[in-house]
Amino acid sequence: MDAQTASRATVPQTPSLPQAKPASLGLSPARLQAMSDAFRREIDKGTLPGVTILVARKGQIGWFDTIGRQNPATSAPMARDSIFRIFSMTKPIVSVGIMMLLEEGRLLLSDPLAKFIPEFADQKVGVESNGKLELVPLARPITIQDLLRHTSGITYDHTGNGLVQQLYQNSRLRSRKITNQEHAALVASLPLICQPGAEWNYSRSTDILGRILEVVSGKPLGAFLTERILAPLQMTETGFHTGSENAPRLAEPFPADPWTDEPVQLFNMLDRPAMESGGGGLVSTTMDYARFCQMLLNGGELDGARIIGRKTLALMASDHLGPRVKINGTLLSAGHGFGLGFAVRTQGGIAPFPGSVGQYFWSGIGGTFFWIDPAEELFAVFMSQGPGQREYTRTLVRNLVYAAVE
Repeated sequence: MDAQTASRATVPQTPSLPQAKPASLGLSPARLQAMSDAFRREIDKGTLPGVTILVARKGQIGWFDTIGRQNPATSAPMARDSIFRIFSMTKPIVSVGIMMLLEEGRLLLSDPLAKFIPEFADQKVGVESNGKLELVPLARPITIQDLLRHTSGITYDHTGNGLVQQLYQNSRLRSRKITNQEHAALVASLPLICQPGAEWNYSRSTDILGRILEVVSGKPLGAFLTERILAPLQMTETGFHTGSENAPRLAEPFPADPWTDEPVQLFNMLDRPAMESGGGGLVSTTMDYARFCQMLLNGGELDGARIIGRKTLALMASDHLGPRVKINGTLLSAGHGFGLGFAVRTQGGIAPFPGSVGQYFWSGIGGTFFWIDPAEELFAVFMSQGPGQREYTRTLVRNLVYAAVE
């Protein structure tokens, strides 16, 4: 046994989900192999260092492949227990946590944000006029529902370069050294990009939800998530950092983007951050996230652990935008809306990739992706650390998985 194998062998493993032959689940083995071959070609071309692909149907895993290298700087192959920065795939977990509080009667979707974080009571909207920012009062308060569906008026510093986003860029919001409380106060001190409820803007809203979880529970976000979601689901390898003993298992990107030559810098998964980012801070493994997905596909329960009620989850996986909300950016493809923590497919066509009406999903900026398809009793988890290739690989894996559904 070599040193790396020995290191992996000492780590408590996340329990696997049941596995079955693809054909018994209505999945074509030949087409699943063609999917793996397609990603192997991409890796051989230098598009990505390596990937993992897990496809499950009818409660069992039909395909779990590891392709390429875990870290381009070493010869270590990608492995089933490789650890990834999942970035915004943190958001669905935190959103489920918020809805657990709703089920306990500790908050309402219509509650104003300022009820939990008073600094938001005085927030204004920044309106650009002749190159200057005019601050105007809120037409109505930000609600918990706004935060869950990204209609709060909060934004991200990397989704545009408007005057409000420039204020974000010039602040300390990206620092992992500030606490969730300090982060929330800083967001509250900055103007909104639009009136609450008027537009969909992908944003730091879920970071604010993470702070609400702390305020209501009286616990750090990581402790709440572990106690209420991660431990019950036996997601033993998911957290806001990982221990130094796991250094041989960390998946890493190329140092420079293979398409643009721009440097790629992602956070160190071994560093414990002061800010436990509810919007993008978790690290995880493919099997850990698969357990979360199976819980969702089961309607909120896995192996006897009920995380959330079936009807509450159905509300989360429904479109909460409708035709009146303006959608900004390119993250929501045509034929899609957004629910409470997930994107939701609303039409069978229009989008440039296959799927089912009612499927829901999200992704991470580092190159990770998952989706739940209740109509096909299917979910898939795709992991990589290729930020610049994420839109391409998300579409590619969708096409290839659905090609294998019989």
